[in-house]
Amino acid sequence: MRAKITYFITAAVLVFYFFLVGSRGVMLIRHGTPVTVTFGVAVLILPVIGVWFLWKNTQFVRRANALAAELDAEGGLPVDDLPRTPSGRIERDAADAVFTKRREETEDAPDDWRTWFRLAVAYQDARDTPRARKAMQRAIALHRTSPSGHPVPSTPSALSSPPGEPAPSSPAAPSSPSGA
Repeated sequence: MRAKITYFITAAVLVFYFFLVGSRGVMLIRHGTPVTVTFGVAVLILPVIGVWFLWKNTQFVRRANALAAELDAEGGLPVDDLPRTPSGRIERDAADAVFTKRREETEDAPDDWRTWFRLAVAYQDARDTPRARKAMQRAIALHRTSPSGHPVPSTPSALSSPPGEPAPSSPAAPSSPSGA
């Protein structure tokens, strides 16, 4: 709940800031000289980009939360029982061990959004936020394309390769959080 409140307060502050910046852009355009009009248009672009970015992130969070609720209702939500440091951070070795398990699950069922969701959580626990976000985006995309969120039949993918050959590089293939 605290994260939601923080998110809404931050979003409200950003919207207020976008309004202030936008009003300054309009004032510059109204001034009417070629330089102020140019600066006014440039200033108006910033709030447009900011609103788009805020909207896309809000959609992402809503979709990820919907997946979490669905997975929780199925009883498949990962349990947060990893050991923590005195400061509250998850111990790296424990996160890496869980990550290895989640990566193997995802390699076994690459078309199941549930495995990608759990992999995203494992990436986040291992403090690899960019890969966690990509894995969650993959889970969201798979959930949209699968009927009723159920797994679709697995097809050959970049996650598997013939014995003795290196696996091809693919943005869909999970990799270790350390990048190794």
